[in-house]
Amino acid sequence: MQVDLLHMLLGMASGSLVGFSLGLFGGGGSILAVPLLVYLVGVTDAHTALGTAAVAVAANAAANLFGHARRGNVRWRCGLIYAVAGVGGALIGSTIGKSIGGEQLLLLFSVLMLGVAAAMFLRRDVEGNANVACGIESAPRTVAYGFGSGAISGFFGIGGGFLIVPGLMAATGMTMLHAVGSSLVAVTAFGLTTAGNYAVSGLVDWWLAAAFLAGGVLGGLGGSRLASGLARQRGLLNTLFAGVIVVVALYMFYRSALVLFA
Repeated sequence: MQVDLLHMLLGMASGSLVGFSLGLFGGGGSILAVPLLVYLVGVTDAHTALGTAAVAVAANAAANLFGHARRGNVRWRCGLIYAVAGVGGALIGSTIGKSIGGEQLLLLFSVLMLGVAAAMFLRRDVEGNANVACGIESAPRTVAYGFGSGAISGFFGIGGGFLIVPGLMAATGMTMLHAVGSSLVAVTAFGLTTAGNYAVSGLVDWWLAAAFLAGGVLGGLGGSRLASGLARQRGLLNTLFAGVIVVVALYMFYRSALVLFA
């Protein structure tokens, strides 16, 4: 794909939406980045879109992590345990994912998103524990959820925040806001692992990744500020997160199904 000024501008605009999503929800970066790259920017190869999205999302997640850390929303021990456990899973998953057809991956991706959205909606009123410390008692669950999230994230070439947030909540019992902040530790680690695996195969467009990052930093500042405000309204952040996933998933399913079953 030839990247010109228009594509760079579209990449920056798309990156701002991705950064906003990561700052607000701690996830949603890849579920927005991949369809934006394919359907708006015009990346024709699905694997290249996945690899480029992984680079951009990892970088945006790292930038947004600082904003959440300043606000005290990151439980570092929980996030690091989850991230370390998931890196191995991400490496295995991304290696397998590269061998699957691009449209099949996008279709499976959309089905997975709908399942996660349903789980998040059902848990929308769960407040969680704001004083979670992630000790020995919760470590096995955190490791198990981390490895599983990493494998799925790597398989689909994503940062996996929309998996990590509910995974952290289920494994540790933390609040949605702290799960959003802590998830960015793992999103960064998973994204870098997946991006590196795709980059080795030449499946990353570095110019578009840079444009995404530039736009994402600005979008992330607004998203992280809004997340702290919305967290005061019980269940609202969970419901919004689930709603975004459903809308994007249905659109991806429709577009992928048209190609596969035409």
